[in-house]
Amino acid sequence: MSHDGVGPRAVMRSVAFLAAGALAVPFLAACGSDEEVPKPLAAQDIAPVARGLVADGGTLKWAVDAVPATLNAFQADADAGTSRVAQAVLPSMFRLDATGRPVPNPAYLESAKVIETEPRQVVLYKLNQQAVWSDGREIGAADFAAQWRALSGRNSAYWTARNAGYDRIEKIERGANDLEVRVTFSRPYADWKSLFSPLYPKDVMGTPDAFNDGARRGLKVTAGPFTVAKVDTAQKDVVLTRNPRWWGKAAKLNEIVLHAVPRDKRAEALADGSADLADVDPADAQRIGLAAHGAANPLQGSGKTSVKKLRAWARAHDFDPDDVKAGRTKLRKAISEYLDEQQALSGVEVRRSLEPAYTQLALNGSRGPLADERVRRAVARALDRRELARLVLTPLGLPAVPVGSHLALSGQAAYADNSSALGAQDPKEAQALLADAGWVPGGPVQEPKKGEKAAGPERGKTDGGEKKGKGEKAEDKSDGGRDGEYIVGEDEKNGGRGDGGDRHLAQEGRHGGAQGAYAPQGTAAPAAAAKPLAKDGKPLLLRFVLPSGAGSQTLTSVADRISAMLERVGIRTTISKVSDASYFKDHIASGDYDLALYSWPSSAFPATDDRPVYAKPVPAADGSLNVEQNYTRVGTDQVDQLFDEAATTLDEDEEVSLIRKADARIWAAAGSIPLYQRPQLVAVRKNLVNAGAFGFQTPVYEDMGFLKKGAKVSASPTTASASPGS
Repeated sequence: MSHDGVGPRAVMRSVAFLAAGALAVPFLAACGSDEEVPKPLAAQDIAPVARGLVADGGTLKWAVDAVPATLNAFQADADAGTSRVAQAVLPSMFRLDATGRPVPNPAYLESAKVIETEPRQVVLYKLNQQAVWSDGREIGAADFAAQWRALSGRNSAYWTARNAGYDRIEKIERGANDLEVRVTFSRPYADWKSLFSPLYPKDVMGTPDAFNDGARRGLKVTAGPFTVAKVDTAQKDVVLTRNPRWWGKAAKLNEIVLHAVPRDKRAEALADGSADLADVDPADAQRIGLAAHGAANPLQGSGKTSVKKLRAWARAHDFDPDDVKAGRTKLRKAISEYLDEQQALSGVEVRRSLEPAYTQLALNGSRGPLADERVRRAVARALDRRELARLVLTPLGLPAVPVGSHLALSGQAAYADNSSALGAQDPKEAQALLADAGWVPGGPVQEPKKGEKAAGPERGKTDGGEKKGKGEKAEDKSDGGRDGEYIVGEDEKNGGRGDGGDRHLAQEGRHGGAQGAYAPQGTAAPAAAAKPLAKDGKPLLLRFVLPSGAGSQTLTSVADRISAMLERVGIRTTISKVSDASYFKDHIASGDYDLALYSWPSSAFPATDDRPVYAKPVPAADGSLNVEQNYTRVGTDQVDQLFDEAATTLDEDEEVSLIRKADARIWAAAGSIPLYQRPQLVAVRKNLVNAGAFGFQTPVYEDMGFLKKGAKVSASPTTASASPGS
């Protein structure tokens, strides 16, 4: 699902061709749902002010990764841009609050509740009597029914990406009046609040042709504070303008322009005024921070500055290597342009929080040594997850707390740290598990026969055969950012149609970052490596697959640190760099890896959204293995049963308890190890308010705008307020 709010959980059906080994997990206790839920680790940072302090009018230029391929959020190639547009122009019955929990959206709902449970679950929606589509027609039961029929999975002519929840609806009918909608379920459905968010008009959902093609490049009928004025693929723009029929508080902005800007061009766009708001990588965040304090100018002073000094200054400011190597004239020009941009960037600031998504270490349990649960558990027990979190988050000033759940993040109702089901870092226990699995130190290793390939490429090589030059050291540098990370649920475009409840694996922010990550103060010195382990003449060697894009520094740094931790218990790794384009499809989804790093978004509805991620793989009709989105191929019947029970109970406390129990068993199976919550860095013009790093919360588009002259914003993101200036 979109991490910006309650939105479509876009999906992809993924079938691998490898068999998974059976895994037995003992009964494990989990935290009770009556325990106090921790707060989000980081508050949203949006410079919040009262609407009265926001100027009327203006255009917000919002840099995005790409123009959406479709504006239909229920199609397979929907992405983060699709969700962003849908949030601004379409109804959502529920939205997420600052803790990532669904709450009724008063713009569309007076109330929504379960009014019957026997013999069937019935939900009654009472709609806001002012809610109308932009063509003047009331929002009503006909729209709900059309969306249900399109997404129920009963008509294959609709090219839908998901049907979870909609496939449990038995009928939809008008209530006591036009403002009431009765939804009757054939089976109990705990996550009913996930439905009809967004809600499309019957014009879009009414026929397969309208659904499949009609809403890809535009939306003629909308019902939000904004409407879609233009989708211009040539100019790479989506233009949203005020909706004149909007019945709520009028949008402060006249216009929002979503413009596609490559991440390595965003600092330039912010400096020249072609962007007012943009997600940025840590290198640009650092640069914007320096702009606020000014930067030393090596061009000032009498006489000519030596080329040596210019080059040293350029290297210190992360200039392009080609510029650094250039002659004096070209280098002086590049530095002059940089300083001009720095001056312009003094009007920009970075707002930061944590995304509702986490990075994990995935262990492919379908083959090789990791098919043995004891080896997977040994890998997990060798990791210092707190050190890994510090490596990424401490340089950014964000809380470096390891994620303790696969199914929720701190602040959400279902969150509990269940990592004790697997155990904390313990190298001795890791070695004992490996010994129990038959891996012994210093065992004989058979040389590969002639014509056979080694287990993987040498450390430092890419799949393309590139190798580091003589004397070149492997770097362990992190920019603390999103480079090279792959996140499910946002903007990976793919073909095919999915099953209910699935989510995308998508790429985000694979771009360069600030150098100089460090082991935080207090980090212990590296322990001596254990002797290599072997079994049956074969070494314990794991292939660690990573993307090789220009911005993969963070993942590379994390992988290097993980490899060092594993080496201390006798596990060797080979790091295999592959192209960004093939990383997911040809390696993660197909199971061509032993270890990998990618990210999942958290969901407000884990019983629905996370089941396909952890479901036990089953044989498909064609003899392949249907893994859904369980790319580690590790699953158990117990976990499946707990998800099924959680999806059908209408007792919220019981659902939370079941989700936590499922998470404890997922930890015990050691198919994936959550590491850290992802940083969220958003550069904004300083006078732009009610916008920035939203964290869990759905943005309120009608409140975004530019601060009135003379108004001031509190500096604290957690207690930000504003008052008129003198």
